Amino acid sequence: MTLAFWLTLAALIGLALVFVLYPLVFHRPDKAAVNDIRHQNLLAYRSRMAELEAEREAGNLDEATYQQMKEELAGSLLDDVTHSEREVERVGRRVPGRRAAQVIVLASVILVPAVSLWLYNDWGGVDQLEQYQTMLEMRQTSQDQGQQMAQLADQLRARLLDNPDNLEGWAMLGRTYMNLENYAQAAWAYEQLAGQVQDVPNEAATAWGLAAQARFFESRGAMNDNVTGAIAEARERNPDEVNALGLLGINAFERQAYQEAIDYWERIIAVAPDHPQLPSIRQGVAEAYRRLGQPVPESLAQAEGPSVTVRVELAETFKDDIAPDTTLFIFARNAEGGAMPLAVARLTAAQLPATVTLDDSMAMAPGAKLSGAATVMIAARLSPSGEAIPQSGDWQGVSHEPVNLDNYNGEPVEIVIDQRVP
Repeated sequence: MTLAFWLTLAALIGLALVFVLYPLVFHRPDKAAVNDIRHQNLLAYRSRMAELEAEREAGNLDEATYQQMKEELAGSLLDDVTHSEREVERVGRRVPGRRAAQVIVLASVILVPAVSLWLYNDWGGVDQLEQYQTMLEMRQTSQDQGQQMAQLADQLRARLLDNPDNLEGWAMLGRTYMNLENYAQAAWAYEQLAGQVQDVPNEAATAWGLAAQARFFESRGAMNDNVTGAIAEARERNPDEVNALGLLGINAFERQAYQEAIDYWERIIAVAPDHPQLPSIRQGVAEAYRRLGQPVPESLAQAEGPSVTVRVELAETFKDDIAPDTTLFIFARNAEGGAMPLAVARLTAAQLPATVTLDDSMAMAPGAKLSGAATVMIAARLSPSGEAIPQSGDWQGVSHEPVNLDNYNGEPVEIVIDQRVP
């Protein structure tokens, strides 16, 4: 891309020089003058010859005199033409400003390319152009091509260090490193983003919250100093930063500090009603109330109609292979057929083992709900790509038999994720 850019720039500079050099190389102001004088002398010669012919035919000139005068006229024509050319050349050399024009043109030949390159190097956006090209390549690269994605991430990282004011570039770099499970570099990228937006508290808080999330995954769920430090940076700028609140809620729940978890998660529900993980957060709050032995508030009560409680665990053989931020889908499908899930809960591997309740509030489409099925199959799938469509390399588990919703007694359906999608 860079080579093509410079070749294009050189071609444009060359085109500009053509317009500058053409008048100097091809313009000949004396040529027209010479041609005009020659034409006038030729007309005068022909007119005089016609007069001599008329005099001879009238008998006023004998043949010897006629020939002598004809030769004299031809010699005079030759002298006039030679003298005219010399005069035009002499006058042409004295045209005012001609030498100055030549100097200007020759200086332009040198200065136009030099000044163009200097100005573009100082004011141009080749760094941003290279960053943009790398970002496009990253968007077009499949996540299965991990090595190529890692190389592109390293290229973008190097270019961002040279030109660090590309906010979208830092955010993309952080997301890419998260997908590559390079959590240390992801946290670093988000911290760089936070530094670029430090004058905008809410945006800086979000960047620190994402950095805290990356540090949490890097520590495999341990609330170490790096995690707590990033959370503190985020909440100092925005006490309601949702990523930080979510991590604090998870940590409190794991410590069995259920009321503390409720406080953090209910705050997310209040300040971010459009949060993409809101159904899972609401389920977490409801479960925390149940663990406390308290009634679940009506605002968190499950939707009317049938429901299925599911408990999902991960087989021991896979625990060291799966990153904490891997997306976890828990879903129910009509046992009598149909590809679309009737209810879906979305969590992460860090929340395993997990217990969720599937109901009509988790339907993906108005016409495809649990209440429209008699029996369902329950499944859970871990997706490194985060895609709802199964892909090779995902981990999954399926219930041993269908669940009859009419006879379901509320006992959790046990699912163990113990298979790899071929």
